[in-house]
Amino acid sequence: MAQQQAVADTTASDAANLDYDAVVVGAGVAGIYQIKRLVDLGLRATVLEAGSDLGGTWYWNRYPGCRFDSESYTYGYSWSKELLDEWHWKERFSSQPENYRYLSHVADKFDLRRHMQFDVAVTAAHYDDDTRSWAVTTSDGRTLTARYLITALGLLSAATPPKYPGAETFKGQAWHTYYWPHEPVELEGKKVGVIGTGATAIQLIGAIADKVDTLTVFQRRPNWAAPLHNGLISDEEMADIRSRYDEIFARCASTPGGFEHEPDRRGFHTVSPEERRAFWEELYAKPGFGIWLGNFRETFMDEEANAELSAFIADKIRERVKDPAVAEKLIPKDHGFGVQRVPLETNYYEVYNRDNVRLVDISETPIDRFDEAGINTTAEHFDLDIVVYATGFDAMTGAFDRIDIRGAGGQKLTDKWADGPETFFGLLVNGFPNLIMLAGPQSGSASANFPRGIETGVDWVTDLLTYCGGHGITRVEPTREAEEAWGEHMRQMYSMMLMRNAKSWFTGYNSNVEGHEHGKTRYFVYNGGGPRYWRRLNETTGDSYNGLNLA
Repeated sequence: MAQQQAVADTTASDAANLDYDAVVVGAGVAGIYQIKRLVDLGLRATVLEAGSDLGGTWYWNRYPGCRFDSESYTYGYSWSKELLDEWHWKERFSSQPENYRYLSHVADKFDLRRHMQFDVAVTAAHYDDDTRSWAVTTSDGRTLTARYLITALGLLSAATPPKYPGAETFKGQAWHTYYWPHEPVELEGKKVGVIGTGATAIQLIGAIADKVDTLTVFQRRPNWAAPLHNGLISDEEMADIRSRYDEIFARCASTPGGFEHEPDRRGFHTVSPEERRAFWEELYAKPGFGIWLGNFRETFMDEEANAELSAFIADKIRERVKDPAVAEKLIPKDHGFGVQRVPLETNYYEVYNRDNVRLVDISETPIDRFDEAGINTTAEHFDLDIVVYATGFDAMTGAFDRIDIRGAGGQKLTDKWADGPETFFGLLVNGFPNLIMLAGPQSGSASANFPRGIETGVDWVTDLLTYCGGHGITRVEPTREAEEAWGEHMRQMYSMMLMRNAKSWFTGYNSNVEGHEHGKTRYFVYNGGGPRYWRRLNETTGDSYNGLNLA
């Protein structure tokens, strides 16, 4: 308590003319925990949220089938034993409505809503060198000042619908999955078209195929997927989970992805082909990411190992899809299994055995244009009542690009990041003092079980602010040398992994975003694993925050 009071006293005397000590942008998983820590420190802080309520991903994404790909009990917050003891996860992989209720419960339990402002988007944030503070402009015409600007923008929050000629003339309903209507959507008897077959589309398609009249899937490029194997969690199982939470979270902290799944360290080439296949059969039949993250480490780095695993998964697709021609179209040929985040599915491949479902390969017959009644490809016309864009996001940097962020001397963040993000551990940026990013590009949370990484990140940030408050520091910025060193480490880590060749948001690819075409790698995510990331961060910064200019 004495330390907290010292932080509050230092901040109050040093920033009396500022509206806040800290402004947090975004009320998702990261923003909720960060405001909890700031309030506990006695700081004057607020969260600005563009949506009408908290939840982030779990507020916006309401499409059918939307759910965790992390085991539910590994996704929830770990910092309150009372919260852990009272919450009962109903499913092994919880759905969007339950996840939204969970985050609402957390906010209400700890009285956090009073520190949040909803329907308030941030349009600009400019750093003032003289006052060492940020001026934050909001969509309702206000300008708020704060010592620290803390972003909790979300990794995948800048949706990217495609730009097809005539789309505005379509008389039916159309939206991106991120903006699925909050009111119920009538699907029965409708002719529905889904553009895309990525992670979101795979969840959606499996959930609606038996509810619509017809479903036309316009596939741009196929993605690998593996079974989710979801199930209910009984009272008895939940009681057992509660008794093991310390063990569960410790295991997550020790694994590269922050999940319970630990890589197999026997060595791919030390195990016979027959043993490997039996092992993969076992993993394929289990829930969650085991087939991806519980596999041999070589499948991420060794072309031969990855090719053998990919052939195994391809055979599974062929077994599950009756039409051999359709099965082949669903098998990726441009990348191997697991070199980008693997979508988990429920009866996705079986959907294509239904009479009311058709797969259209738009790499062969591209979409030419929309008209009032539907979609025209170069081969035929499709009458549709609803079109759903499952076309991805301007990942990682897209949400930053939509805000006019200017650092010291008026430098624009979009200019600094024109060729890809440059950061200090994905947390801070040289030239942008007092800008702190929770799960920013190149951070350790981007490719992991998000809450596990974000809790550690929020704790590190909170410790930094406590240190600054206790030492009278009002300006925090990484050195250029430290930023460049992290960038070089990022490039080295990418060079080791097969993901470097994938058309994935991991490498900054999105065909709907100008300049994000394949072939120009943007180093978006840290792929060295959580333990290595946090160890390297703590070794670099030490007890006195080496690599940072503190003044």
